Amino acid sequence: MAASPAPAQSAQGSPERMRVAVGCGVGATIETYDFIGFGTAAALYFGDVFFPDSDPLSATLLSFATLGIGFAARPLGGIIAGHLGDRVGRKPVLVGSLLLMGVATVLIGCLPTYEMVGVWAPVLLVAVRVVQGLAFGAEWGGAILMTFEHAPWRQRGLYTGITQAGFPVGLLLANLAFLVSRNTLDDSWAWRVPFLLSAVLIVVGILIRLKIDESPQFEELKEAGEVAKNPLWEVVREDWRGLLRAFCLRIAETAGYAVSVTFVLSYLSDGNAPDVTSAVSLTALVTAAALGIAATTGWGLLSDRVGRRPVYLLGCTVTLLWGVPLFLLVNTATAALVLVAFVISYTICQNSLAGVQGAWFCELFATRTRTAGTSLAYQLSAVVSGFTPMIATALYSVVGWTGPALLFSFYGLLGLVAALLTRETWGTAERRQADATARAAASTAVPATPLH
Repeated sequence: MAASPAPAQSAQGSPERMRVAVGCGVGATIETYDFIGFGTAAALYFGDVFFPDSDPLSATLLSFATLGIGFAARPLGGIIAGHLGDRVGRKPVLVGSLLLMGVATVLIGCLPTYEMVGVWAPVLLVAVRVVQGLAFGAEWGGAILMTFEHAPWRQRGLYTGITQAGFPVGLLLANLAFLVSRNTLDDSWAWRVPFLLSAVLIVVGILIRLKIDESPQFEELKEAGEVAKNPLWEVVREDWRGLLRAFCLRIAETAGYAVSVTFVLSYLSDGNAPDVTSAVSLTALVTAAALGIAATTGWGLLSDRVGRRPVYLLGCTVTLLWGVPLFLLVNTATAALVLVAFVISYTICQNSLAGVQGAWFCELFATRTRTAGTSLAYQLSAVVSGFTPMIATALYSVVGWTGPALLFSFYGLLGLVAALLTRETWGTAERRQADATARAAASTAVPATPLH
């Protein structure tokens, strides 16, 4: 069970609550730009650039396998960050993960191609992708925990939704960069420039994160001498059921994204809908990502009003029902319908789940093991989602588009069952308690320092 916060923290949050939410969201934007940019490049370029001796289908499979390796490395990053976050603090993990991601991403933009160095090109790509995976695995738990533990009790869905909105911002920027570079540069530079540009974002992000204060709840744990000695082992031993539930909840969102966005981009670029150009598909994704910024925050806010589980059940139900209609729409090769497909897949199926995860996952674990628990559950699911585009491609080669469509629906069903089996952490009783706490604290509350 997650520990209840102190009354003052429950009512108001820390004075820097908004600064922390925005700062963590900026970092999440940068890391997503770097990590998701790889997925877009894998779908559009890497098959030809790093695996040219393969036939087109094999090149796509190998490109997605490289994408999956980064996801496979994420649990290790989550384990390391979870241990350090619960032992030495949330802030050092935030700064370190962002720096590591930045170095790895700039290196991708500098890699030689297969034509230049032969087999060493994909080897180097895999090595750098592993580093990316470690960094991204360390990112989410630290960013969400900092926001959650600074936020007012009654608005944790909203504040963690602001941080989660950094992910669609990163998706938007990454795909805008590829859309512009694809239309203005030749292919030898079109995939490199978006990775090289991340160097500017990294400097800005690190400067912002260095100014963020440590989590007040972690500081309280440290002062009380209650910091867990081995948080990973403690959470696995005492709350493995919570880990399993959060793992399944997360798969519905991230693996669903891997089918509806990453695979569909490749599906369209391979000529399965001949009238859909890469410019059309990328424009549709950019539009969906822009709408997703508000959608993610909005879903988080809604979960503060009605609870975490109802919102999650809605998102998983839509995902379950959306698999076949998604492909029917993109198969029309009509730009407007392709846009509708991406918007529904992202703003409803993905954002409704992502907007709730920040608050719900944190509330499922106690403060002393919260980073380890949330990071481990969140990043273990990345192994499944990372290889999902490859699985979807293999299914498509055997049974056609119905294979990926049913895979997408299966992920929705898995999330639906997990949501039904996971306890509500922000139900009517919790909301009433929060209101009572706020009223009791109102007469003695110290005005919060405004955000400058």
